[in-house]
This record gives sequence, C-alpha cells and structure tokens, in this order.
Amino acid sequence: MVSAPARRQQVAYACGRGLSTRRACALLSVARSALHYAPVMATKDAPVVASMVSLSAQYPRYGYRRIQVFLERQGYVMSADRAWRLWRKAGLQVPRKRPRKGLTTGRPRPLPPTAAGQVWALVC
Repeated sequence: MVSAPARRQQVAYACGRGLSTRRACALLSVARSALHYAPVMATKDAPVVASMVSLSAQYPRYGYRRIQVFLERQGYVMSADRAWRLWRKAGLQVPRKRPRKGLTTGRPRPLPPTAAGQVWALVC
C-alpha cells in the first residue's frame, strides 16, 4: 500500500512527464481533491515534538511514557499512542545501558602458587 503523500508525488511526476492532472489522477487512482491537501498535524505537533526533544535531552534515561507525563504537566494532554507516534517520528530512543567494567573491590587478588602443594583441587 502506498501512502497518500507518495501517491501525490507520483501524480506530480506524471504531470511533469506531460500527462494532464485529470488523466494522471485517473491512472493512479488518486482523487483530484487530494492533490492540494496540506497536512494539519505536522504544524499541530511541532511544539509538542520540540518539547519532547528538549525533555528527552534533559532526561536521557526516560522513555516516551515518562516524557508523556512531563508533557501533560506542561499542558499537552495526549494518549500513549500519540506520544509513541511522535516519539518515533522525532527519532528518539532511550540509549542502551552500557555494561559496566569489572569493578575491583578492596580485596587483593590471591597470589599465584609458588611451591607444590599450595593449591588443592578435588580430582575425580
């Protein structure tokens, strides 16, 4: 399935190649009224995404659910699905936890054996 913006681009390409708009829309099964549609959600979501990006930079270990709580406190009330959609659209993600290096304790390491009979092992 091809998205609506992609179909509009296909019609624009066909028109650029010499087809009329009416004929290109008929061939590609696109409504002519859809050609001049300007998406509203992009402008509506812009301040929310900007706040989400700044909050995720401030709290890098918080995911979209916790950031959604902060956004609700700022006045942007939204569902978890919308928060997830905007989170992915902005390309945000919680960074992976890096494994910690082997931490040494205050205990010294055992010394290697210097003579026979210092290391005992049970051999079956």
